[in-house]
Amino acid sequence: MTGARDTDHEGVVAAGHAAGTGWVVIARGELDQDTLPPLQEALVSAADRYPMVVLDAAGVTFGDSSFLNLLLQVHHLTTLRIAAPGDRLRRLFALTGADTVLSLHPDVEHAVCAP
Repeated sequence: MTGARDTDHEGVVAAGHAAGTGWVVIARGELDQDTLPPLQEALVSAADRYPMVVLDAAGVTFGDSSFLNLLLQVHHLTTLRIAAPGDRLRRLFALTGADTVLSLHPDVEHAVCAP
């Protein structure tokens, strides 16, 4: 293993790779309490190893309150940056006020390079 998990996890975690001093986790699909465990494993594993974790959310089509809760938990473990959240995720973050807590970025490059 080269870092946090970098293989396919039941379709939810597409991949992972090093980026600067951090780790990028690429997620996809619908994220709810039934599909969340592989993403939780990938994010927590990355948070244990890296000072910064980027969640590439470009492929995420849905996230519920359990997904939001996971992001807030990981936010407390490491520097978490969310890259390329779609309109549905941005609405979820705005409605809950999570957009004032989480670090949102237009793409992975901006998330990795952010101060």
